[in-house]
Amino acid sequence: MAYTDTEDLNYRGELYLIGAYQTPFLSMMGGLGAGARSNSYIFPLAQPWGLTAASQPAITEAVSAAAGTATTITRSEDTNTVQIFKYDAAVSFAKQSQYGVMSGINTNAANPVTDELSFQKQGQLYQMSIDMEYSFLNGAYQAATDATTAAKTRGIITAATTNTVAAGGLALSKTMINELLREMAASGAKFQNPVIFVNAFNKQKLTDIYGYAPADRNIGGLNVKQIETDFANMGVVYDPFVPTNTLLIADMAVCRPVFVPVSFSGEDFMVDMAAGSDVLWVPTAITAAQKGGFFYAQSGLDYGPEEYHGTITGTATA
Repeated sequence: MAYTDTEDLNYRGELYLIGAYQTPFLSMMGGLGAGARSNSYIFPLAQPWGLTAASQPAITEAVSAAAGTATTITRSEDTNTVQIFKYDAAVSFAKQSQYGVMSGINTNAANPVTDELSFQKQGQLYQMSIDMEYSFLNGAYQAATDATTAAKTRGIITAATTNTVAAGGLALSKTMINELLREMAASGAKFQNPVIFVNAFNKQKLTDIYGYAPADRNIGGLNVKQIETDFANMGVVYDPFVPTNTLLIADMAVCRPVFVPVSFSGEDFMVDMAAGSDVLWVPTAITAAQKGGFFYAQSGLDYGPEEYHGTITGTATA
């Protein structure tokens, strides 16, 4: 994006960010800068191990007295990667100084933006937040095998492959949700802090499925925020970045962002405290009549064992 100059006009009136830009998944993990630290792009999620299916032993006295044959319980490792988030902002000297030059309706209202660079920086932080939200939910994994390959973190919806129900284009139903919960239970999900994340359409479907309104002459409508199930009490959260045809059950007890901090001895980077200590604002050198810099973070999602989560995919969307 080009730097901001005087061709980007000033207007009167209160500022409003328009669009469905909520980031509840990121916010429930603490927001920008919260989470774990790593000194490697690839980081471990979990070390899964399991037992054989339960059965009744049939061991005779003679067999028990003889030397036995040892068995080994093996382990494996699940991993993910952080990725780079970088957002530039720069403002010309002329634009920064002329906040009194106004366009639009001519009233005596003041310009709500008197520091253009600060406004541009705030907007880039919002952009970083929604890009992290989208990536942590929907990201497709890609390791940075060389300097020309972009690292891409795996999102929790993409990761949840063990417990998943294919709706086949049918409307979301209680039968589907019960089937998913049974799959999760069979896979050993702990249900410590499970939360249902859905887009607007399936949020309304959940309210239709589970809602019950006592008769009242003055109040109407429903908004289901929690669902009591056989396995856990689950919160229900609207998230605009969950695909319309998908329902996600995420155990938030095992989810956290992972950051790879950046540190150069003797270098003076500015940490943006509003974003957390792992999101850097790096001013760029002033070589012409503009001033700016960029936000930089290296972050990915730790979702723990993917068996603790589940999805319903391919639901009807209308």
